[in-house]
Amino acid sequence: MSSATIFFSFLGGVLPALLWLWFWLKEDRLHPEPRGLILVSFIVGMLAVIPAIPLEQWVWNSTQSMFLVIIGWAIIEETLKYGASYFSALRRSENDEPIDSLIYLITAALGFAALENALFLAGAVTHGGLISGVDLGLLRFVGASLLHVVTSGTLGFFLALGFYKRGAIKKIDGFIGLSAAIILHTLFNMYILKGQGDGGSTLAVFSFVWVAIILLLVGFEKIKQLKS
Repeated sequence: MSSATIFFSFLGGVLPALLWLWFWLKEDRLHPEPRGLILVSFIVGMLAVIPAIPLEQWVWNSTQSMFLVIIGWAIIEETLKYGASYFSALRRSENDEPIDSLIYLITAALGFAALENALFLAGAVTHGGLISGVDLGLLRFVGASLLHVVTSGTLGFFLALGFYKRGAIKKIDGFIGLSAAIILHTLFNMYILKGQGDGGSTLAVFSFVWVAIILLLVGFEKIKQLKS
């Protein structure tokens, strides 16, 4: 793989993710998060891809059931994205209002998507040429990247709901959020796999993701109204 392929694949993965990040950061205009911490959360989200690769390979080699593989991959990715967000931002004092959970989860998710997309692009360009890479990049920009936003945003929403709660109730909200993220991720991958070669099915799945994005925006507005 040439250095040019690596460079342009990296740009093709990171720049669209940064564009989405700019969009979502506008949802927190009143009390914007420190840009340095946002950057750290994004980078740690990217780094979470590194352990995800061998873990997902292990799942692939450990079972012949595609259903279990899809569930396993969803668990790995959603847990690692949450871990990246937690260790980079959520446990810090800057996480001082409910909406911060959404912002930091989405930031880490976009970092994860950035490196994941770059790796996919590098493979597509290497085996199918530049046009193949551009096509895949556009597809992941409107589909897979937003899936990561939706799933991590869902977890962030439940963490935000439990922000002012204490003890077991707070943990239950987090558990529900992580479970919902894993279920959404699993369903998306199952329907994408089922609809391979069927443009109508793929379009329906991506339409579902866009509807989920709209609901997430509504969720942002609800969280902004939470009071201690």
